[in-house]
Amino acid sequence: MTRHLLDIDDLSHEELLAVLDRCADPATPPQVLAGKGAALIFEKPSNRTRNSTEMAVVQLGGHPIYLKPDEVDIDGRESAEDVARTLACYHSVIAARVFDHGVLQRMAGAVEIPIVNLLSDHSHPLQALADVLTMRAEFEDLAGRTVTWVGDYSNVARSLGLAASMLGMKVRFACPLGYDPPAADLVRFAELGADWAEADVDPKGMVEGADVVVTDAWYSMGQEAEKAVRKPIFEPYRVDAALMSVAAEHAIFLHCLPAHRGEEVTDEVLDGPQSRVWPEAANRLPAARGALEWLLTATVREG
Repeated sequence: MTRHLLDIDDLSHEELLAVLDRCADPATPPQVLAGKGAALIFEKPSNRTRNSTEMAVVQLGGHPIYLKPDEVDIDGRESAEDVARTLACYHSVIAARVFDHGVLQRMAGAVEIPIVNLLSDHSHPLQALADVLTMRAEFEDLAGRTVTWVGDYSNVARSLGLAASMLGMKVRFACPLGYDPPAADLVRFAELGADWAEADVDPKGMVEGADVVVTDAWYSMGQEAEKAVRKPIFEPYRVDAALMSVAAEHAIFLHCLPAHRGEEVTDEVLDGPQSRVWPEAANRLPAARGALEWLLTATVREG
């Protein structure tokens, strides 16, 4: 059976642990892509995602091929399904960074090779893996630890919430009304094993005592026109030294990057001693490599 990774909860708890173990293994990775290709579709550009995924494919022995939007033109020149069917003729895995999550679902339904989500409007599973790897390097066992997301409840926030819940963490969201998690997602976090899942408009209350504080841009790629509207709404959610001071003394700060310095986070936090943003960025490579290795071997094992 072909396995896909469209979001973290496509994995069971045991499978997530297995993937994390593969990500963290410093040994030479098995050459599961030796002599094989990996199609990397980018509707949205990315510094970290492109570099980490291409190098992950290389480390697994494969050959990555980067495909720009105008080269593929999903649902323009060809349907998502036909794009996937064509690429499956040449490649052993398709990884795609898209606007619409439904595109990934349609591709996964059309082919018998793994589809990997490199980001969609719904989720960002490889970023969540990198975040968890960074937290585990700091705290080892994450069960009972508290992670607080500050700002816009985005695709990145949702996937992090899923991963943290599966590992038994307390998950908190400090978000303005209208930009907060839907009740169904909080229920899902509890179902997956979250020690506690809650959301509130008060950033100080949600950050108080947290082990990990995470934020992201107030407007993502494709939302630039909303900047003028969003900025005054999110200014009370800026992560600065005062906000970090109410977190646990040992707390760390994460940001998936790129950062808008002075907006969602100040320089003193981003470049300060509690920041782990560069180890977090570095962990995008083992996250991609571990996920690809597990998917490819799981597909063979269960096929």
